[in-house]
Amino acid sequence: MAQPPVPLKDMKLMDVKLGQLPTWLAMRDYTPGGIVGAVRRGYDRYYNKYINVRKGGLGGISMLLASYVVISYIWSYSHIKHDRHRRYH
Repeated sequence: MAQPPVPLKDMKLMDVKLGQLPTWLAMRDYTPGGIVGAVRRGYDRYYNKYINVRKGGLGGISMLLASYVVISYIWSYSHIKHDRHRRYH
């Protein structure tokens, strides 16, 4: 038997087709409680997938470390760009 179709509101972003994207975005909850709930669900999914596992590896922690390196580079990019054109002689 075929599964009944999932309503557009309950679909995950990866399951939404490109033509349905504006409608799906309009159905999201943009209140502060809805945004906090979405961030919490995302954190819980990340934690359960990469950190809270039986046979854990370095995948989740290395992803956090890599994101920290990228964010700190973005924060200091203007200083690095400014120093790039200086001549030290």
